[in-house]
Amino acid sequence: MGLKKKLHDFKIKNKDKKWLPAFSAIHTFLFLPDETTHNGTHIKAADDLKRTMNTVIMAMIPCLIFGMFNAGYQHHLALGEIQAVTGSFFSAEFWTMDNFMVGFWKILPLVIVSYGVGLGIEFIFAIIKGHEVEEGYLVTGMLVPLIVPVDIPLWMLAVAVIFGVVIGKEVFGGTGMNILNPALTIRAFLFFAYPTWMSGDKVWVHGAVERDQAIAAGENLDAISGETILGVLAQGKEVAYSTADMFLGFIPGSVGETSTVLILLGGLFLIFTKIGSWRIMLSSVLGAVVMGLIFNQVASAGIISDSSKFYGLMSAPFWEHLIIGGFAFGTVFMATDPVTASQTNKGKWIYGFLVGFISILIRVFNPAYPEGVMLAILLMNVFAPTIDHYVVQGNVKRRLKRVKVKTA
Repeated sequence: MGLKKKLHDFKIKNKDKKWLPAFSAIHTFLFLPDETTHNGTHIKAADDLKRTMNTVIMAMIPCLIFGMFNAGYQHHLALGEIQAVTGSFFSAEFWTMDNFMVGFWKILPLVIVSYGVGLGIEFIFAIIKGHEVEEGYLVTGMLVPLIVPVDIPLWMLAVAVIFGVVIGKEVFGGTGMNILNPALTIRAFLFFAYPTWMSGDKVWVHGAVERDQAIAAGENLDAISGETILGVLAQGKEVAYSTADMFLGFIPGSVGETSTVLILLGGLFLIFTKIGSWRIMLSSVLGAVVMGLIFNQVASAGIISDSSKFYGLMSAPFWEHLIIGGFAFGTVFMATDPVTASQTNKGKWIYGFLVGFISILIRVFNPAYPEGVMLAILLMNVFAPTIDHYVVQGNVKRRLKRVKVKTA
């Protein structure tokens, strides 16, 4: 309490300083806000923006930790130093300190750059505009390292974060005013600006030394590359991973998107804490299932030749689309963003269904980049206000009809 009082007195003493918003952000992060309401009627609740953001971060932490283990696991597996893990989530060969340290030292810089650059931009804008630093970037800063390839150059990530925070959020007025999900805006920038790094057809392996030829030539390569599951399916090849591997997460992919089981647990946690919308999550899955079934019927009917570039992903079982790529992660942690998603209950069903439906549509018909959840969510972010508008107008018309019937 003594430290809090000293910081509060310091804040009051320097209330006219331009740098005060930056200090206030640190003060608010460490302690509860000083401002309280006194007059009139107010909604009293234990949650605030900081608590909400921290809850979402807690839901993502298991995915982050698993991603660190998985990065090291993929590294050692590619070098042939360990056997492939199958069927057991608690395999001793996966949960080793060697795997964790390889992933930790590669992923930690991504987290540091994401938060350092993003919060730096937030502080600059707060000082320029003279308002408090908002906690909205706390979640975005964690999302970004989880949705990018582990080998993305740090300078690319820094440039993308600057673009995403400035263009995706601050120009609209800051937290709560943006129309596009900031984390997906950052990933979209990376995809269109640096497509070769975001294609999804390569897997980074730390410190890899190519066997005999590289050693004989005296070369020390930084990586061995291989295809992700979506890249394999897009080329019509057979997937080498079992369903259990894909569901548990022992597969290549972006840092946080591989383990469907942990994403599912995170989604249940968000639903339990009433932060994530179960309507959006469920309707997104339904939309993906419907689109997947349609493509399965088209493939089985022979309308599309098995030599077609669309055939691989089109013939993949509809349920497989739910556990590969970034669909599960995007559905749970980004489609449910309360700022950019639909606000009405009926609108959430429509919004979520179209997110899932369009995700699989883009995934199948864009084999050069066999992932569609990012573009689907961004597209529906734009249309979410329109969906809510027509839902509200529909409710108004129905109520007017009931009034007319009663007064007739």
